[in-house]
Amino acid sequence: MATISYGLNGKVFLVTGGSRGIGFEIAKMMLAEGAKVAICGRKQEGLDAAAAELAAGENLLAVSAHVAKEEDVNRMFDQVVEQFGTIDGLVNNVGMNIATGAVDADFGLWQKIVDSNLNGTFLCSRKAGQIMREKKQGKIVSITSIAARRAAPFMGIYGVAKAGIEMMTRVLAQELAPFNIQVNAVAPCMVRTKFSQPFWSNADIHDQIVKTVPLGRIAEPADVAHPTLFFCSEAANFITGQILMVDGGATAV
Repeated sequence: MATISYGLNGKVFLVTGGSRGIGFEIAKMMLAEGAKVAICGRKQEGLDAAAAELAAGENLLAVSAHVAKEEDVNRMFDQVVEQFGTIDGLVNNVGMNIATGAVDADFGLWQKIVDSNLNGTFLCSRKAGQIMREKKQGKIVSITSIAARRAAPFMGIYGVAKAGIEMMTRVLAQELAPFNIQVNAVAPCMVRTKFSQPFWSNADIHDQIVKTVPLGRIAEPADVAHPTLFFCSEAANFITGQILMVDGGATAV
């Protein structure tokens, strides 16, 4: 397979939830491109393990932060700018779900899921947009999900939050377009990560999921990372406000 290059050498990116799964793969690919990358997560041990594996020296910054807390987000962006001088792109990757029906969920559970997915994306995108607006250039990419468009059992609150990210992507694309900032989203189906392991590690559930995907397999983190890096590259300078379905054809059925 030919090597793919996205021309990110010397660029500065922040990847939320970058210590594992999709976010880790995105950070890994960006670093391989010669980019400078900051990753964030809530657990310091996870960040330390990711930093050790990435072994990128001064090109990597690992920041412990809760993206749904405004003070954490402001501190995190301040650290990135202090370390690298600027920020060229943000990847909103943090997300979580607790399998539950919406009708039976208490408000605290609703708030937890919405905080992690939607509110965190808003706070990080707002801060990044303010910084990028001054330099009149930047990229914001959010990782959403086909759950935003397909209601599924025990995925309701998660789907609502991800649907909110889709609309936020379009709104921010409109607001930031005059400043040469492109805002897009990547919407995968199930990806083989620790986050979704309870589903794909069960043989019966795995087979049921694969039947809904025309390409006949569950996505790998790299399947999501590649289009994310494309949106972060100059090749996507005239693309904004778009939601790219990375689902093996699942939503085309």
